Amino acid sequence: MPLLIKNGRIITATDDYHADIFCQDETITKIESSIDASELPSDTEVIDASGKYVFPGFIDPHVHIHLPFMGSNAIDDHESASKAALVGGTTTLIEMICPGPDDEPLNAFHEWNTMADKLSVVDYTFHMAVVRFDDLARKQLTQIVNEHGIASFKVFLAYKGALNLNDGDLFDLLTMAKQLGVITTAHCENADAIDAMQSKLIAEGKTGPEWHEPSRPVCVEAEGVSHLATFAELTGAHIYAVHTSCTAAVEAAVAAQLRGVNIWVEAVAPHLTLDETYAQKPDFIGAKYVMSPPLREKSNQATLWNGLKSGVISTIGTDHAPFNFNGQKDMGKDAFTKIPNGIPSVQERIDLIHTFGVLTNKIDLNTMVSACSTKAAQLFGLYPRKGAISIGADADLVVYDPNCKHTPSVNSSYSQVDYNAFDGWELTGRSSVVTVRGQIQARDGEFVGTVGRGNLLKRKPTHF
Repeated sequence: MPLLIKNGRIITATDDYHADIFCQDETITKIESSIDASELPSDTEVIDASGKYVFPGFIDPHVHIHLPFMGSNAIDDHESASKAALVGGTTTLIEMICPGPDDEPLNAFHEWNTMADKLSVVDYTFHMAVVRFDDLARKQLTQIVNEHGIASFKVFLAYKGALNLNDGDLFDLLTMAKQLGVITTAHCENADAIDAMQSKLIAEGKTGPEWHEPSRPVCVEAEGVSHLATFAELTGAHIYAVHTSCTAAVEAAVAAQLRGVNIWVEAVAPHLTLDETYAQKPDFIGAKYVMSPPLREKSNQATLWNGLKSGVISTIGTDHAPFNFNGQKDMGKDAFTKIPNGIPSVQERIDLIHTFGVLTNKIDLNTMVSACSTKAAQLFGLYPRKGAISIGADADLVVYDPNCKHTPSVNSSYSQVDYNAFDGWELTGRSSVVTVRGQIQARDGEFVGTVGRGNLLKRKPTHF
């Protein structure tokens, strides 16, 4: 069905103006100061966006949906997670495929894609995690890039003995990534330092969730960024530091940028809005707020917001990783090292950034759109199909009510996780209408669309 959005204030990464938008056959076909609905096909649906913003559909560049952990698995499936993303204004997800070290990469890709293809209500693509790098992995990773359009890798400089690569494999992988034109996203910490610190703390009887942050302090993350940047400098590879949490890590990335390293930086909603005191809550409640890198001392948030404002930090994701408090997080009651990591926020991300970023003048609306949509599209080979309001772009649009006040809760969330990290917070701003390729999929916090409508987005490598 054709769609006309009238009287909205269109805000992109660079522009801010009033106009009407007409969408047909899944794309934006007309943008004019005023479009007469009577001249359009009779079945055109008209949305009055008076007093509202119109954004390009938001992109979350860092989510976990199907995520194995110690014999358990993240509690969302691709239907619940994508519905949560959608009603929050996110129309494209980039999920981390995280196989085990004994798994074949190609099998893992098909496993993740099969689940998403049947259930996702938004368009999606993947970062392919590399946790082994033998001859078979090299061959299959090349296939995944060239035949399936997955133009980004993921590496872990953490989780010793489970997910991390040794330095020889890291060098060889980045060399191959450069040859393929693939950008490599990376969890930047120091696996050996964390392992040593965790063993020390547990031996001292320091087992609660409040000891998670001291086991991987800011110096460990900063060293991880520097370490990765050194290898990127040697190979010429393009790299992307995910969920950067602290001043020291941002400074390490800036130092690398200044000497010409091709490095981009991601912040995530939890680090921008929560601090270490949440993970210190008594009676094991702090386990709800355990993620890696951990929540930090509050002063680090100013660096993250200022980095977004200046452009030093490019994107805002979530690192959405939903594990129930009861039955999953509590696996770590006797040792914080066994707490599944993750603070779910895929539904709340945009409203958190609008409330605590835009409305407090830390960033402006254009920066919000850039960091939450356009820059991710550009970095990961989706632009201008995604992340833009322009003729020919996919009609992924968010009509956003900047004055709507609402309170997140477990009951208001489409995620299946049994708690909400932002429960009871008053947020200002909410997506009123969300479209995916021209079809309305959400209205006023409710899913109204089609399960399985989401498509795999095949991308061409661009980071040669």
